[in-house]
Amino acid sequence: MAVHNPLAGVPLRAARWSATHPWRAILAWLAFVVIAVGLAAMIPTKGTVDADYRLGESGHADQLVHDAGMASPQTENVLITAPGAGALDQQAAQGAADTLTAAMRDAKGVVKVQPGQWNPGRTALLVDVELTDKTDDVAALQKITSQTQKEHPELQIRETGDVSLDAGINDQVGKDLSSAEGISLPVTLILMMLAFGALIAAGLPVLLAATSVAATIGITAPLSHLVHADSTVSSMIVLIGMAVGVDYSLFYLKREREERAAGRDTLDAVEIAAQTSGHSIIVSGLAVIASMAGLYVVGGVTFNSLATGSILVVAIAVLGSITVLPALLAKLGRWVDRPRLPFLWRLNRRIGRGGISRRVLGPVVRRPAAALILGGVVVGALAFPALGMKVHESNLETLPGTIPQVQTYRTMASLFPAQGASADVVVRAPASDRAEVRAALEALNTKAIGTADFVEGDAEPIRTSTDGRTSILGLAMPYKDSDPKVDRAVERLRGSLTRDTLGGLRADYAVGGQAAQDLDVTNHLSTYLPIVIGFVLLLTMLMMAFAFRSVPIALLSTALNLGSVGVAFGLLTLVFQHGWLEGMLNFSSPGFIIDWIPLFILVVLVGLSMDYHVFVLSRVREHVRRGLPARLAVEQGITETAGVVTSAAAVMVSVFAIFATLSMLEMKMIGVGLSAAILVDATLIRLVMLPAALVLLGDRAWWPLRPERPVGQRVVEVEPEFELVSS
Repeated sequence: MAVHNPLAGVPLRAARWSATHPWRAILAWLAFVVIAVGLAAMIPTKGTVDADYRLGESGHADQLVHDAGMASPQTENVLITAPGAGALDQQAAQGAADTLTAAMRDAKGVVKVQPGQWNPGRTALLVDVELTDKTDDVAALQKITSQTQKEHPELQIRETGDVSLDAGINDQVGKDLSSAEGISLPVTLILMMLAFGALIAAGLPVLLAATSVAATIGITAPLSHLVHADSTVSSMIVLIGMAVGVDYSLFYLKREREERAAGRDTLDAVEIAAQTSGHSIIVSGLAVIASMAGLYVVGGVTFNSLATGSILVVAIAVLGSITVLPALLAKLGRWVDRPRLPFLWRLNRRIGRGGISRRVLGPVVRRPAAALILGGVVVGALAFPALGMKVHESNLETLPGTIPQVQTYRTMASLFPAQGASADVVVRAPASDRAEVRAALEALNTKAIGTADFVEGDAEPIRTSTDGRTSILGLAMPYKDSDPKVDRAVERLRGSLTRDTLGGLRADYAVGGQAAQDLDVTNHLSTYLPIVIGFVLLLTMLMMAFAFRSVPIALLSTALNLGSVGVAFGLLTLVFQHGWLEGMLNFSSPGFIIDWIPLFILVVLVGLSMDYHVFVLSRVREHVRRGLPARLAVEQGITETAGVVTSAAAVMVSVFAIFATLSMLEMKMIGVGLSAAILVDATLIRLVMLPAALVLLGDRAWWPLRPERPVGQRVVEVEPEFELVSS
């Protein structure tokens, strides 16, 4: 007769209550999800505002501009050129510009239409349309542009600008995410069918993950009034929620089926799964949460929002895995393996015996030192390119040229250099010093243009507020946004140029503008990347030490995580900085990695890889506590978990690989970095390096407290913290 340890902990108590009160648990979960989703309908989500993104000197400059009421108005630009490589009919172009100007003056949301301006070679004509701050729809202007194009087939007339460019990008992002979600769900379901060979078992992980995501998105609506919701947070929630939700259910369900196959009834099988996989799920969830908390170290609304959303979805997925999942398993009983898919059922049972993993593990456990060295060399080689990784803020060059507004903007920037990279020098001084400030800014403008880093821009480059206290000097650069010379120009402007001309004023001044903001963001993230790496690795190391009561296990886990991160960064550098696989992945290398991508991949990769790492170590420790020798415990533990780890990794690799096919470069970077790194992590690192290291460490792996088998008792099941024994 089984005797349950009263200290079996949260997973066991939650599973026992849920399994004995299944309908209460199921209805409580449904009520929770419905209420959470209802919150989103009742409480509008509060998105971010421009002030949330202020950072460094450029943020201070933006604050000065905002306080003076001098924020640049939104502008739409209509570009008139010759079609193809032909010569421009200047008279026709001027006539088209006059038609546009007359029609757009009366359009809704238009403040002013500037006279058309020619580029230096008179090969293009540009019409600038100033909009009100509240204008978020330029369909009327686009209609006028299209109509003018029809009336002038001998010209090429295109529109881009603040509103239309943002709309084009948002539309493309929406299409990409819809495509990814539409593909990822059936792919995940197919992989679950391969893992279980039965429809109900395959559907449960997907169902639990989907409800966890829905509940999280609902709860983030009221939370957004405390932490403003960045536009990317919903995608992050879906990405992380589906990954961990499927994994946790997979771990639990696989163990429950394994125990039933060993002859235990449903209730005992659920309780043993709670003691083993349930404990692993909690430890893994805490590890993922600890990793995601590293984003708070960076600060800023984007990372705070992403951290909050991802931590919440992981916590909800853990809650569902230890409550409603046991209830569903108890209610379904053996029906969870129905209806069976004959071919997949037989294939699943064959793979589940661990034949493939045994063939891999055989030479690893026989020659662990050679396996560890060889694995380390491969990981080191893949990570080595990361030493030369360059990061930069995303810009016009990183956007897909398939977006018409992007292509138009690139053409406009090449024909009109003043429309490209630019910086603003903002000066706030007493109104009585207005003349002195203007003279200093005029001198600065002359000096800046003399360096060749800046060019003549607007006819009147200096603007002054109505109260005379704030002045802005706009400086244009003859470079593309992604050119490294832009950063050097901003740094030079912030150094000797402004110091020599503005240093003697009784004024507060700062260099801002888009180029300066890009530089500040990149410098900020570059500064915090090593800090976040250290924070995440240290926190997960402490958690592993606490969970397994083992210093070597904690250090080993940290070293392996560092190897996984190195592989991800190295592959990102090879593919996107050096342009490997450009043709296959359909992108053009910008020569750098978008600055926030390494931080994002770091926390996601460490968090997700800890899922199956904890699961594998927990099973190995079970066998150690049963009294098996270290080598046999490692071999048996990894063989038994290989199928689950393969299934979990296959889901994550497949879902992330879908992102590599999308058009937005950020999505491609996330997809390639995570899918490739998780593939290497789940195979080479966890299937070769981890067992090799554990075999070499032997009993020392569990120092200072080696798990001991209770004297005089026959162990039925053992779990890292608790045991189920019979007398």
